[in-house]
Amino acid sequence: MPIITQAMIDAYDEFTHVTLDRRRFMETLTKLAGSAAAAAAIAPLLAADPAHAAMVAEDDNRLKGEDVTYPGSSGEMKGYLVRQADAAGKLPAVIVVHENRGLNPHIRDVARRIALEGFLVLAPDFMSPLGGTPADDDKARDLFNQLDMARVVADGVATVAFLKGDAASNGKVGAVGFCWGGGTVNALAVAAPDLDAAVAYYGMQPKDAAEIARISAPLLLHYAGLDERINAGIPDFRKELDAEGKEYQIFMYEGVQHAFNNETSEARYNEEAADLAWSRTIAFFKEKLA
Repeated sequence: MPIITQAMIDAYDEFTHVTLDRRRFMETLTKLAGSAAAAAAIAPLLAADPAHAAMVAEDDNRLKGEDVTYPGSSGEMKGYLVRQADAAGKLPAVIVVHENRGLNPHIRDVARRIALEGFLVLAPDFMSPLGGTPADDDKARDLFNQLDMARVVADGVATVAFLKGDAASNGKVGAVGFCWGGGTVNALAVAAPDLDAAVAYYGMQPKDAAEIARISAPLLLHYAGLDERINAGIPDFRKELDAEGKEYQIFMYEGVQHAFNNETSEARYNEEAADLAWSRTIAFFKEKLA
């Protein structure tokens, strides 16, 4: 396996979250790797691999999953709805918010993992207003520039309402998101007073103190120790949460990268941190959504 340095990972993070400029990223990676051939070998290890096998198969007979449409804030939303096939009675509900590559196979897999824990799970496609998530990750990332975040948050509020009213739901709804989705979950906690629990993996924090004051859901916040870009916002966020007396937990996973939970990204995934954060997430939802 090629040697992957922190500088290479930082360059990929800047490309995928800030510049969205692949040419510039590859030029930087070539300089860091020493040759174009080495850069070409390293780039796929930094990126998420859509061909990576799912942890829970799409046709797992323990589950019932389907693509659905439901009312968004000002138009139709698409999503993936899944629960245990033999579930009896009403279930606590969880929204899974995707990264900045949209509702891809990895996020569907995450939804199935949560469903196996006894939840009614909906993974919305927040790219629905743009026609839905494209198959190509780079195209999906580029389309994110066209998303209206006010519309995204409003669609999230509509998703909470949809699940609260679903016949299979017990009326309690939580949300978990990763990267862009983590920031979206934080924003949803501000905008949805009836959200019952929020889990953000390495998500951008709300900046405005007045917004933080509006949060009513208990928060579980997972951060990666080497994620300087996102971690820069933690001190102010913590200060405001404390000032407002909000219920929250922050866990820092030292020595791991942004996206440590995503096993399809070979260079950044950390199994130990991912398993620990996952156990905390499921326990949190089982406590708050019962």
